[in-house]
Amino acid sequence: MITSSTNGQIKNVLKLQKSTKARKEQGVFVAEGLRLFREIPKERLVKAYVTEEFFKKHEELLEDVEYEFVAPNVLKEASDTKTPQGILAIVKMFHYELDDIKGRGEPCLMVLENLQDPGNLGTIIRTSEGAGVSGILMSEDTVDIYNPKVVRSTMGSIFRMPFVILPMKEIFAFLKKEGITSYGAHLDGKDFYMEDYKKACAFFIGNEGNGLTEETTKKVNKAIKIPMYGQVESLNAAIAGTVLMYEAMRQRRQE
Repeated sequence: MITSSTNGQIKNVLKLQKSTKARKEQGVFVAEGLRLFREIPKERLVKAYVTEEFFKKHEELLEDVEYEFVAPNVLKEASDTKTPQGILAIVKMFHYELDDIKGRGEPCLMVLENLQDPGNLGTIIRTSEGAGVSGILMSEDTVDIYNPKVVRSTMGSIFRMPFVILPMKEIFAFLKKEGITSYGAHLDGKDFYMEDYKKACAFFIGNEGNGLTEETTKKVNKAIKIPMYGQVESLNAAIAGTVLMYEAMRQRRQE
């Protein structure tokens, strides 16, 4: 049993929790909690760290899994949450190709430019799965998808939702090559309900404070906006993305 936070493995867990660079160098990330642990594909699970109490309650989950016991106080230090559930795991990163995000039929993609809030990114990933989105494209300056807060916010969808991180220039080149119409969420856009999303489409969501960059706004095929009542100008990035992708789902289910 690991009983000290100075243990080399625990130090490395802390490093993986805090450092994007460390995660990239090792090709792994940390997933915490019972729900996420249940969702991890077995072939991606590197190692689990558990308390004896957790083991007694969920021994069956640890069959054929490499694990190590950790004292509760030590696991709490290694955790990124205030109330750890007694388990955290080291998981291999995913490596998707552009073909993986096209899905079957007419693709519906989410494109995220410089999104910075981990909760927003995690929510968009989770909602994308729920709305039947084919895949997610992210600019290189978007918050790290393996940030612990992002991982938790996905509630397991990170293990199933394909994504690719690329420079915006390459994202546009891919969309053009595949004949996918790009729609940019913008305050000066046209009412998004007026568009047809049954064909291949990609919704662009920009930075929480600044929206899409001017350069990206000029490059998208169409600028769209969600109509608002009252004095509200715009919605939270994750909510805006949700409204757009579910309208695409609604239209496609009517076919």
